[in-house]
Amino acid sequence: MSFPKALQRLTKTNLQSSIRESGDVTILNLRGRATIEGESELLSGRLKKVVAKGARKLLLNLQDLTQIDSTGVGVIIETLVSLRKKGGELKLLCPKGRVLEALRVLRITKIIPCFETETQAASFQLQACAAA
Repeated sequence: MSFPKALQRLTKTNLQSSIRESGDVTILNLRGRATIEGESELLSGRLKKVVAKGARKLLLNLQDLTQIDSTGVGVIIETLVSLRKKGGELKLLCPKGRVLEALRVLRITKIIPCFETETQAASFQLQACAAA
């Protein structure tokens, strides 16, 4: 039995992303979900391209990310490891709600610094998230 097309559209939220630069910091804005249902593959591909193009300071803006699972977190950790091998760094901006809870449970907020504001994050000051 398959779901009607209208219901399929309602149950699927795609991951959207946009990228911009602020000085030597690359900012990737994420919106939607980063889960095993395919969105994590999109995120992985986008992050690999950003790193391959030479980004070394990467800020993931999670303000509009509504859900993340272990697959999405794995993609973020893989990117962190890749960047650190190249002398780079990854930071998180404004995780909230379910996303923040998942990052806390998996102790990611202890590994990857997160920031409340883009100004703090863009300067790459090592300041822990108040929510962490």
